[in-house]
Amino acid sequence: MQTRLADFIKNSPQGKEADAILRSCVHCGFCLATCPTYQLLGDELDSPRGRIYLMKQMLEGQPVSQKTQLHLDRCLTCRACETTCPSGVHYAELVDISRDLVEKQVTRPVGKNLLRYLLRRILPNPLLFRPLIKTGQFVRPLLPASLKKKVPVTSKSGRQWPTTRHKRKMIVLDGCVQPTLSPNINPAAARILDTLGISLIRSAQAGCCGALAYHLNAQAEGMGAMRKNIDAWWPYIVRNEIEAIVMTASGCGVTVKEYGHILRHDPAYADKAARISTITRDIGEILANERETLEPLLRKHKTGSVGTRLAFHSPCTLQHGQQIRNQAEQILRSAGFQLTSVPDSHLCCGSAGTYSILQPELSQQLLQNKVTALESEQPEKIATANIGCLTHLQSGTALPVKHWIEVLDEQLFNQYTTKSSRLT
Repeated sequence: MQTRLADFIKNSPQGKEADAILRSCVHCGFCLATCPTYQLLGDELDSPRGRIYLMKQMLEGQPVSQKTQLHLDRCLTCRACETTCPSGVHYAELVDISRDLVEKQVTRPVGKNLLRYLLRRILPNPLLFRPLIKTGQFVRPLLPASLKKKVPVTSKSGRQWPTTRHKRKMIVLDGCVQPTLSPNINPAAARILDTLGISLIRSAQAGCCGALAYHLNAQAEGMGAMRKNIDAWWPYIVRNEIEAIVMTASGCGVTVKEYGHILRHDPAYADKAARISTITRDIGEILANERETLEPLLRKHKTGSVGTRLAFHSPCTLQHGQQIRNQAEQILRSAGFQLTSVPDSHLCCGSAGTYSILQPELSQQLLQNKVTALESEQPEKIATANIGCLTHLQSGTALPVKHWIEVLDEQLFNQYTTKSSRLT
């Protein structure tokens, strides 16, 4: 694609990145077949190729309107188009650059600006988010059905975190909403790693991965959260105390793995961020690397799960963002679960961070389609790898939805804990 970027952007780092991305697009249209919003709306401006044209026009200095903003807002940033693209177009990065520029040129209505501000203030802050969720759960039985399904049910941690006792250590990101919405996910990961001779530790100073603010066009705020996490983890790296940074939420994982790229122009953090990204691993990657130790444990305790039908939803941030496929599924099969086939498994469930709040109609259509696909072969439960997908899917189905690491933990520890003295 030929480009003539406007003077205001062409010589900046953002402009050079955008120009290279635009030039890599060959207009082939392969992306249309895998774009969820294009499939729903049938409007090319709601496809990656159409949005690229809109972004190109803006970057070349043409007027920007609310129409441009609307079509960029409708993008889930699911990155299915990147998986499909034969030219390797870095579409998500171009969208981030363009949304930031559009935000500076197009004024949003006061109400929409306020909603985005509140999302950035409340969701990453457990001191605000947890009381709100607890209040919602308390009054949930009194709410009408339309509101009730939007409030997650009460979730409690069933077992405690194992003591730190192994020479091998890894550190996990607690995240912002996950400890409130599903507090058993990280303890489940810690228990499984404990049986493999790895202690999973936490840093109280680490918080939100930064994705929420960054993708709400408050990029400076998002990068501030990223630097805070780097500062929290860096002493462990300097002292050579940890092998990896473990992610149990694929949405956080894809962001932390991109710290090095996002902060590449920051002289104080570029090298640290690159190092952080290099050692960050999804929990599935960790367990896959420990397969020699894990497989005998799975065989020993697979009896209770044999024949259990499980539908696995692979989040976009896992299969498209991190390009990780079939790791969790293989481990679950090794544990004895029978994984059902899921039609159109590459499509987004509609959660997409704050998308389900900001674009509720499209999100609900995607949710209904995804639940229909997941339930098509009548599984007994649904498993996924991201807290946002988990909560969103649970609002649309009566089947239990859990993180796959919890499903694995239940299989191992329903039998294991009765005779183990390892846990405190």
